[in-house]
Parts: sequence; C-alpha cells; structure tokens
Amino acid sequence: MCLAIPGKILSIEESNELFRSGKVSFSGIVKEVHLSCVPDASVGDYVIVHAGFAISRLDEEEARVILDYLEAE
Repeated sequence: MCLAIPGKILSIEESNELFRSGKVSFSGIVKEVHLSCVPDASVGDYVIVHAGFAISRLDEEEARVILDYLEAE
C-alpha cells in the first residue's frame, strides 16, 4: 500500500529546465521535494507527495479535507 500526503509549497528552486525542487510544508514539517512532475505548481500551491516527488496539484480545500482526515486517525 502506498501513501501520498498533501503539502504546501513554501519555495521553489530551479537548477535547470528539467529539475525543479522545493521546500514543502507538511503540517509544519518542512521537506525538500522534487517538483519536476508538476511543472505548473507554484509557491503557495498544495501538492500530493509520494516518496519525495510531488505527483499532482490540488486545491486548498481538498488538501484540508485530507489533512483533517489524517489527523483524526
């Protein structure tokens, strides 16, 4: 079973056209995440992260629903 977690992009670093990474906050825990799979993501966006890679964007309301569910468990 795989688990992907929503996080909020705090900053983005682009070292070249193909490689993007950024700092993403997961309820206050900040991690470096690869952002190459979500080229349209920007600072302030929420992304779903699996194994250190952002795999899709989602809106803030959807992220909040998922985070609330995870915190309740």
